[in-house]
Amino acid sequence: MSPWLAPLRLIADFALPPRCPGCGAVTGEDHRFCAVCWGALRFLAPPWCATCHAPFAYDRGAGAQCAACIADPPRHAGVRAAVAYGDVARTVALRLKYGGRTAFAETVGRQMARLLPDDADMLVPVPLHRWRLWSRGFNQAALISAALTRVSGVANDPMLLRRVKATPPLRAMGAKARARAVAYRAALDAIEDDPSEEAEILRLEYRAILMQADDDPHGGITYGELPADPLRRRGIAAARKSIFNLRTTEVIGDDAFHRLEEELDRAELSAGG
Repeated sequence: MSPWLAPLRLIADFALPPRCPGCGAVTGEDHRFCAVCWGALRFLAPPWCATCHAPFAYDRGAGAQCAACIADPPRHAGVRAAVAYGDVARTVALRLKYGGRTAFAETVGRQMARLLPDDADMLVPVPLHRWRLWSRGFNQAALISAALTRVSGVANDPMLLRRVKATPPLRAMGAKARARAVAYRAALDAIEDDPSEEAEILRLEYRAILMQADDDPHGGITYGELPADPLRRRGIAAARKSIFNLRTTEVIGDDAFHRLEEELDRAELSAGG
């Protein structure tokens, strides 16, 4: 920093001191958490599943997989999260997404950098639909990706993917409805490439579920529209895996997890599973 700007920096720090992203308490530097919020964060790291990176309670050895990945290997090379979803992580995410605190993208990126794979050569943020981008004014994933690039030096391309379909915002849903939406998007992905007429009927059913934005504990699934078949069971297996990962990373609690499990049990029974 230029010596001429140093006095201005001191004045700015006095008038607008760095604050904790979690609670707003004054801290020593930007993007630093206070001791209380730092202690409340649960950092995720090995031991974890070698495939989906869901954390294990103890080290199961190199290459160990969780039961869900063994039963139905995912079509990706791994999913990593810097911290488990909790009060502090939720506050930072919501302030970034809906509070316009775009500087928090740097905070998030710094925590994510430690889990960036060594062989990563391109960062591709998840795109927003143009309507969502217009209403929000920014894509938080693109901001985080840019922050990761600054920290790691790995290039990013926010224009590589384009979202062509607008979907209902998850924040309008209750916890169980959000988990259901995640589960049935996974179920839809599991049968997306099947060209059969039966698969198209099931895709229509899953898309109808995804359009619901309520939190009805008995809703979300219809039964008896298809005969017993492996298609529905494949979708249900993918949905089970997604809610298992949500529970493992503490995004949803036991109550929502068990109610969704019962929902899937009924759907599997109707499919002849």
